[in-house]
Amino acid sequence: MELFNQFEPELSKKIQQVGVVRKFKTDDYLMKTGQSIRSAVLVTKGIIKVFREDEEGNEVFMYNLHPGEACAISMTCAARQLSSQIMAKALVDTEVIAIPAELMDEWGAKYKSWYQFVLETYRSRFEELLDTLDQIAFRNLDERLLWYLKQHQKSLKTNILKASFTDIAQELNSSREVISRLMKKLAEKGYIKINKNQIEIVDLRGL
Repeated sequence: MELFNQFEPELSKKIQQVGVVRKFKTDDYLMKTGQSIRSAVLVTKGIIKVFREDEEGNEVFMYNLHPGEACAISMTCAARQLSSQIMAKALVDTEVIAIPAELMDEWGAKYKSWYQFVLETYRSRFEELLDTLDQIAFRNLDERLLWYLKQHQKSLKTNILKASFTDIAQELNSSREVISRLMKKLAEKGYIKINKNQIEIVDLRGL
């Protein structure tokens, strides 16, 4: 439990006893809209993308989860026995610990570190959602595209983004043609390089 060393020794031991380790390959779904959620998810390896999807398959990015973090929505749904309203997909090979729903309230009352962890999880995810909302509501598409590229560069810790223009257009709720035009402008200025089904970020600092 090195990643979650803020927990009391007794709680860490409990997590090791009752937690179920689950492994997911790249592009596997951990959660889908309408799915019944019976456990909270703690991320130990990999990266999980959390997003909304409409009936036509268009995506709205919400936030990414990294090792040492937890999914606030899975905590809420598990504790209240609600169905998921979001999608969660592994961006790389990922490992999580699933905590049974029935322990959420008990641990919150018994362990101060768990209570604080849950509050911090809600706060962090809420701030990330506000950042995403700001991008959608107050930024032009070219600014949102730059934010999208920087977010993935930061999350994946790589300058290579393996995504097609169609993938990016879906996430930004735009069209492939518009994304293609904006990407070509960035490439012409030397900020990125466009290869088949992947983009190499050269230098976005200062943009």
